[in-house]
Amino acid sequence: MRIALHTPIAASRKEPLAQMTARIRQAFLDAQLEEPLVRFTFTDAAGKAGASLIDRVLKRHPAMERFVTEQKLGNVSARMISNVLSGVPADFDVLEAIASGVPRSYPFPSIAFHFYAADFGERLIGLPALGHSYPGVLITDSWWVSGRQRAVSVYTVVEASDSDKKLPPSPPRLEALIKSCGKAKKTVQIPILAPTGGLTVSIPPANLDKVKAVIADYRSRSAEIADAARMPHVLPPTAQALTANLGVLAGPRKPALEAAFKPLGYSCLGGSGIFHLTRRTEANHTAELYLDVGTWSHMVSASFLVHGPGFRATFPLPIAPGIHGQYPIGDAAQWQKIIENLQSLVRELERTFVPAIDTAAGPAPAWFDPRS
Repeated sequence: MRIALHTPIAASRKEPLAQMTARIRQAFLDAQLEEPLVRFTFTDAAGKAGASLIDRVLKRHPAMERFVTEQKLGNVSARMISNVLSGVPADFDVLEAIASGVPRSYPFPSIAFHFYAADFGERLIGLPALGHSYPGVLITDSWWVSGRQRAVSVYTVVEASDSDKKLPPSPPRLEALIKSCGKAKKTVQIPILAPTGGLTVSIPPANLDKVKAVIADYRSRSAEIADAARMPHVLPPTAQALTANLGVLAGPRKPALEAAFKPLGYSCLGGSGIFHLTRRTEANHTAELYLDVGTWSHMVSASFLVHGPGFRATFPLPIAPGIHGQYPIGDAAQWQKIIENLQSLVRELERTFVPAIDTAAGPAPAWFDPRS
């Protein structure tokens, strides 16, 4: 079966976009791959009146007129210069010249370059639309509240079987390319569609029905399960908690999470306003406590999940007895109480819910590692 992999590459906004695109192209040639086909998208400001960035590009590079198109972005139409659907190549020198004008001459809200060579393989639905669902190397550059954001990713596909202990490496030339692109971060698996429909890595339909039955059963008994967890702390109602400790923050939240859940076998990964606490189950699934702690709101909500091939079994968690949804984090003492309540809930779900899901789904391959 085909397994799609996503490898993020460390990217710096200090490296000019034109220099980065030229470097990635040269990496293909240095790895003894063919001249890459570059799919590109330059998106003008949606619905913006006045001077068009696309018209500015066309004034200097009229040959790019054939790539101008218009697409819907939500409820607004936006003009683009793009060959994503056609795959018709453009002169790389022109693309490099446009990239050299970003962001001063051409402050496009969104830009993407996708580099592809035949060694990457065929088009697979589930891979990024900016590359027309082909594997390859993707550069994105866009505006955000803190300035332009840059990302580089490599998408590859390997063949594996259920009996393999681990996934095979990519072909040597692709491995060389990935190393040339920059410092690689953790590679993760991403779901893709099989030619006959459905995901390439998925449990049998009968097992999926069993998993759905377990989820429905536990959600119907959520109050009973919360009682069985014996959460140690009763917290004030949400409306009352919102007016208490106004302006008081809990401080760093990760240390208390790690102290509570590391003994249960969970690793903790924090993001922008979220935490993923995960561990491997006996059936090679991933159990996860997902916390949304808000980037600005200083509120928390929680869910418990079991990820498996083709399914995600989700169970929303109360923060305290009778309290569901977002809840004020408050000060460090209240955050500790919230964590201890969640710890008791996870212990109960580890005792009952996780084994039930593992049994219903059946074991996953040893190499299976879902994206969180």
